Amino acid sequence: MARAENKTEAGGTARMVAALAKALREQRGLSQEQLGKLIGYTAAAISAMETCAQPASDQMLVKLEEVLGGGLGVFEKARALMRLEKYPAQFKDYVLLEQRALTLSTYVTFVVHGLFQTEEYARALIGGGYPPHKDERVEELVEARLARRALFDRDPTVLIELVVEESALRRTIGSNKIMHGQLLHLAECSRRRNVMLQVLPMDCGLDGEHAGCRGDMTLVETPEHEDLAYLEPQDESILVSDPSKVTTYAQRYAKIRSQALGPRESLGLIERLAGERE
Repeated sequence: MARAENKTEAGGTARMVAALAKALREQRGLSQEQLGKLIGYTAAAISAMETCAQPASDQMLVKLEEVLGGGLGVFEKARALMRLEKYPAQFKDYVLLEQRALTLSTYVTFVVHGLFQTEEYARALIGGGYPPHKDERVEELVEARLARRALFDRDPTVLIELVVEESALRRTIGSNKIMHGQLLHLAECSRRRNVMLQVLPMDCGLDGEHAGCRGDMTLVETPEHEDLAYLEPQDESILVSDPSKVTTYAQRYAKIRSQALGPRESLGLIERLAGERE
């Protein structure tokens, strides 16, 4: 259901799409109901899109391009910008970096990293967060998170490393069924040639050392070969560019990775945990 507050929260791209769709609809002499029938939506959905009460979904933009685009590709080009607007404000700058990165090296402690999440896992995680989101907002965030997975198949290829705590793989998010699917998806991702996935075992601190005790981090190498560190504590975004600080994070990440299981051992553990969820 469309939300009235969306009318004031809608970003520039959503407003542009709404105005353009309405203008092109009226130019062709179509009512909202007629346009809706052509693209598979109700008249109410078209009205909500044109007033920004419920901005166009990714699928609606595809249909608008087919029916109203006229070969110009304007609605197609709007898809990436609309996805960006759906991300939380503190995350938008990082997403732009992530999309352009040459390498990503990430360590996560509590949950599976967003790039590697299944739709069901993401929905359970986002829907169960606090403060709670409206159902419509949950779906927007899930759609935006899943769109990030296009990075795996990007050309030029990005090299992606992930070190995930074993406890994050054992923590149930949603249900056993959801976790089973998530673990199988992780195993599938680990077999990609541009991905290296390692698990930091729960007993890594037995010898008194645990390099990852200070929490999550992501190291980013930009197309300009600039090295950055990204942190996200409690919904706050921190982008570190100071070379001396980034070096410290890189050294810490290297230590974490050295304490993790190797890729083959990690895959074996993930598959074993998936089997336990069947």
